[in-house]
Amino acid sequence: MNDKEKIRYERQMMIPHWGEEGQKKLTSATVFVAGAGGLGSPLLYYLAVAGIGHLRVCDFDAVELSNLNRQILHTSERIGMNKAESAQMTLKKANENIEIEIIKEKIEKHNVNNLVYGADIIIDCLDNFDTRHLLNRASVEMKIPFIHAGVEGLRGQITFLQPPETPCLACFIPMKVKKEKFPIVGATPGALGALQAMEAIKHLTGIGETLKNRLLLFDGITMEFSTIKLTKNPKCSVCGKSM
Repeated sequence: MNDKEKIRYERQMMIPHWGEEGQKKLTSATVFVAGAGGLGSPLLYYLAVAGIGHLRVCDFDAVELSNLNRQILHTSERIGMNKAESAQMTLKKANENIEIEIIKEKIEKHNVNNLVYGADIIIDCLDNFDTRHLLNRASVEMKIPFIHAGVEGLRGQITFLQPPETPCLACFIPMKVKKEKFPIVGATPGALGALQAMEAIKHLTGIGETLKNRLLLFDGITMEFSTIKLTKNPKCSVCGKSM
């Protein structure tokens, strides 16, 4: 690490068991992020400033005016711009020392494995379950850890999936979930996206405990957190064979 990097990351390297070795682990990591919207905005920003060496940002969508109440990587001047490209512009200003790879493709069955290949972790910042399940299958097949989060209104959920040690997404969320426009306020994905960043950083540095085998539920209406235990479904069509 050079002197500027030591100064930039000084405060986080003070965390017990982090130090320069932990920081080097972040610098050498590749993180695949699916979605640069409500969840992706805070997640990507915090991963960038933490010093993740290679962020692979995948989003085929364009910035819209209705996104701007929550998707804080983007601005009104960038309406119509691809979200991954807009994210790259913002993140480069936050930390010029990291590599930000942008992918403007839609995640589909035929390309998902190639898109996530070589990543140390997959992070789900999506708004639909069809694509989430494609990523989940890739996670199981390629044995890449997968951080799932979902939000609606003032509520959200998050878990850390690492098959075959843990259930996969299909063990507890149906393969077919109807997609509808849902209410959302920016603070909700802000909170859950920050928690996703924390889970990723803990996994990559080896510090603390992740949400393996647990689903963390956040209720912003009552301002309560709760967790439920997750178990594998022996009849799961995705990970059942790996049990």
